[in-house]
This record gives sequence, structure tokens and C-alpha cells, in this order.
Amino acid sequence: MKIWQEACSTVTHIYKLTEKIPINERYGLISQIQRAAVSIPANIAEGAGRTTNLDFKRFLDIAIGSAFELETLIILAGNLGFVSEEETITNTTNINNLDKMIIAFKQQL
Repeated sequence: MKIWQEACSTVTHIYKLTEKIPINERYGLISQIQRAAVSIPANIAEGAGRTTNLDFKRFLDIAIGSAFELETLIILAGNLGFVSEEETITNTTNINNLDKMIIAFKQQL
């Protein structure tokens, strides 16, 4: 599933990005960013395993919510100077594109 593959790719990028955030944020911002990122493909996968499209759509909604959360956390990391403006823009753009893919897929169900 293309959206699941893109979501997994996003997790990889996000984990690399969080390596740049100060270690004292390990249990704060880093943890929250990583959990939000992982939640996206996890919810897509869990929804795909459900027996009805209605259930699948509910998990896609959760994935979309996690993507919006992730986007916000990346913006905050940028505002705090933990990641560069370029990294913030690149990652939020990628997350926004993933949002659009998930929404379009959900509408096709």
C-alpha cells in the first residue's frame, strides 16, 4: 500500500531528524515526535486489517490526526532552534503531502 510505504519512509526521516535535537529532550520533544511519526503507519496497518471500510476509515482518521500532530511538533522543534528552517519546511511539506495521500485514499474507500 503506497500510503503505508510513504508513512514508513516518513518515520525513517523523522528518526534521523530527531538525532539533531538535544539529548535533554529525549523524554520530551524527541519522544513525542517519534511516537506521532510511528503512529501514522501503525494506524494505517491496523485499519487495513479491519473487516469493514468504516473501521479502516476510522484508523485513517487517527493516522491523519497523528500527521497533523507530527507537523506541529516539527514546527515547534524549528521554532526552538533544534532543527534548521530548511529541515522544518522540507519535513512539514512531506508530512502535508502524506496527509493529502491518506485523505485521498480514505475518500476512495
